[in-house]
Amino acid sequence: MKKYERLFESLNFRIISYVLVLLILFSSLVGYIGYTRFTTGMTAAYSETMLKTAETAAATVNPDRLQAYLDNGGADADYRFTNGMLDMLCQKQDFTFIYAYCVDTTDYNHYTIVFNAANQNSGYAEDDIWTIGHVQETRNDEYRQVYRAFYDGTLSHKTILRTSNLKGAEPFIHTMIPLKGSDGTVKGVLTVQAEMTELNHGRYSYLQLIAAALVFCAMIASTAAHYYFGRRIVRPVKLLARETLRFAEENSLAPEGSLKSLSDIGEIRILASSIGRMEEDTLRYMENLTRITSEKERISTEMALAARIQASMLPSDFPPFPDRNDFEIYGSMHPAKEVGGDFYDYFMVSKDYLALVIADVSGKGVPAALFMMISQILVQNAAMAGLSPGAVLETVNQQLYQQNPEEMFVTVWFGILDLKTGDLTAANAGHEYPMLKAPGGVFETVRDKHGFVLGGMPSLRYKEYQMKLEPGSTLFLYTDGVPESTDNEGHQFGLAQTLEALNRTPDASPVQLLRNVEEAVRTFTGDAPPFDDMTMLCIHYNGPQLSSGEAVSEASEEGMEQTQQTV
Repeated sequence: MKKYERLFESLNFRIISYVLVLLILFSSLVGYIGYTRFTTGMTAAYSETMLKTAETAAATVNPDRLQAYLDNGGADADYRFTNGMLDMLCQKQDFTFIYAYCVDTTDYNHYTIVFNAANQNSGYAEDDIWTIGHVQETRNDEYRQVYRAFYDGTLSHKTILRTSNLKGAEPFIHTMIPLKGSDGTVKGVLTVQAEMTELNHGRYSYLQLIAAALVFCAMIASTAAHYYFGRRIVRPVKLLARETLRFAEENSLAPEGSLKSLSDIGEIRILASSIGRMEEDTLRYMENLTRITSEKERISTEMALAARIQASMLPSDFPPFPDRNDFEIYGSMHPAKEVGGDFYDYFMVSKDYLALVIADVSGKGVPAALFMMISQILVQNAAMAGLSPGAVLETVNQQLYQQNPEEMFVTVWFGILDLKTGDLTAANAGHEYPMLKAPGGVFETVRDKHGFVLGGMPSLRYKEYQMKLEPGSTLFLYTDGVPESTDNEGHQFGLAQTLEALNRTPDASPVQLLRNVEEAVRTFTGDAPPFDDMTMLCIHYNGPQLSSGEAVSEASEEGMEQTQQTV
């Protein structure tokens, strides 16, 4: 017993104990700060991303038709198209659910499902996924109050997070926004739900790192205290230990000069000086750690999610229609930053009519990417509604102008190609001139009619024009990031060099033509950083040929008939 008492009373034991306590306190403080900041940053990033996605999903739903969908059980083509868009967004974003429903406003205690897109990898059984017409009881008073506030017009959105008391489940988040009809009244509610798997994984990894660092530091400190214990060292070390403990408790610098007079031993003077510098560095480190960690995690998470969202919105499977041989098409988009504001798109609006889109949003980065996704969806929705190119641009311009507080705009070239005749009807909203190669010829610039950019002014009209694509013709579309690419001296690539790159092998396939332009731009710019997003779309028309493509829906056929009449 006395042996253990002497051990506990020994200075060596106490120094080792003090060092260990200090390390534990410091590690706990750093761990707590990092843990809370990481959680706050991640949940903030999730909340913002969920809100933007909910707004994007809501843009695809027509609130005025929610009751009609319920009445016909979702049997019309418009319902299937909207449900398909929500399902695609749910899968691409890897969310758990995206669902829209009508709330019983008598007591806000029940709601009826209209749309319900569920992630195929969510782990929910098929019987657990609600179908159209399913009536579900509201979970609790919190949700009832949210619904009441939506319908009263006092709440624009609500995000609910569950990060504790999960009983083994992953943390999850869901965002709700009201669906307002054309008369301004709320017709229903849209909810986006996702699991925050990265939150748990990141927190566990961080705590493991702190624990490993604590164990390592404890071993080093114990060994040093044991071997350097001595009479001339004990007193100054005790004073240094006390100073260290004082700093841990007060987080303030030692009085000036107090650490330099502790001992005449050089190593101890260096240690005292190092502790002084450690105190200064630690205070700066603790101040910067919370700010840098939170900012870095927030930016990294936002940019990664934004890049994945944008990539999922652009066509990337080539050839896109392997059962068709009447045309070849290829597109590419290279953002100047992590995400860009350019986009290209193509889709069949009918069996023999192909829509072509290329656009450039003002600005760069995340705001431009979000505006780009909204613009892409609005253009596709208007085209699938059977509008002509000019009417599509007029409709999208009005929609963007009405909800554009940041005063952003987008240039768009939009055309519809008759694959049987090669007749192309197009309209240009302030975009670059297209380039066309006739059979046996070379690429030339088509000086088409320009209208004003979309989102800049209300109630604009856009003129349409026609082009004839003979069998063997090739159409090249691009954004200003191609001709305005600059080298280190500020010289621009230009339209002339763009035509030259295309005409080196004018009869090449679309994919080879785009590679030729990209290679020419890289050679010209060298190691200069990208000036702007570089986006291109190229189509080669082979002429009318038999195709085994999938039949389009009745709604798309009717919409194309309206387009033919308008054109």
